[in-house]
Amino acid sequence: MNHHPTHIFKPKKLRAVFQLFKKSLCLSSGFTLIETLVAMMLLSISLVVILQLFSGGLKSGKIADDYTRAIFHARAKMEEILLMTDLDESFLEGAFDDGYKWRVNITRVETEENETEEEMVTSPPLNFVNVEVIVSWSSGDKNRDFTLTTLQVAETSEPDMLEPPK
Repeated sequence: MNHHPTHIFKPKKLRAVFQLFKKSLCLSSGFTLIETLVAMMLLSISLVVILQLFSGGLKSGKIADDYTRAIFHARAKMEEILLMTDLDESFLEGAFDDGYKWRVNITRVETEENETEEEMVTSPPLNFVNVEVIVSWSSGDKNRDFTLTTLQVAETSEPDMLEPPK
């Protein structure tokens, strides 16, 4: 028994198989309509997702720029207020040239009077003032704001507090 591979496929049968394969290749040389539609749908979905990510990044950049401007405005207004010689309790407000608005709320902070007579003589009496600067702006349909707060310490100028107790 000779098990040579030519006995399994005879040349005539092999030619017929190749011709059938060649015909099937010629008939399916392009894409079907469904394959084309599925490919276009996948391409359009991925393009929409990429564009949404890009627009989200631009929106985040705009919000970050707005907050950066608000921070600079709040710091400038805070420095302006802290340079004032007398910080009395008050409420101030105004607007910057670029559409940002500001409000300043200055309030006196009450301290506890637990000092002994010796501590009152050696340490000068202090006055604490809370300064709050709020910068607000409109961003599309939303109103946004940034708050900057500090505590200012100043000496009191009351003459009876500076005299030693008798």
